[in-house]
Amino acid sequence: MLNLGPDSAEKFRAYWSRHSMPFVGLADPDHVVAKRYQQPFRLLKLGRMPMQLVVDVEGIIRYRKEGQSMSDIAESSDLLAALTR
Repeated sequence: MLNLGPDSAEKFRAYWSRHSMPFVGLADPDHVVAKRYQQPFRLLKLGRMPMQLVVDVEGIIRYRKEGQSMSDIAESSDLLAALTR
């Protein structure tokens, strides 16, 4: 699992360390990865909306969920099901 965020590498590293996150985090302050995977941006909702992807080793998107609000995230069971396909 990889979490992508818009903060600088320093801020991302500090957050990950402070919260003992059990997965990999990737700072994307220039939105290179977010743009590559077309993460939705909503100006009136304060920026990038949450998006969960399952991407296989060949780079094929096997699951995509675009949130309509900051609390609209995929169910863990949906992500796990996509990982086992």
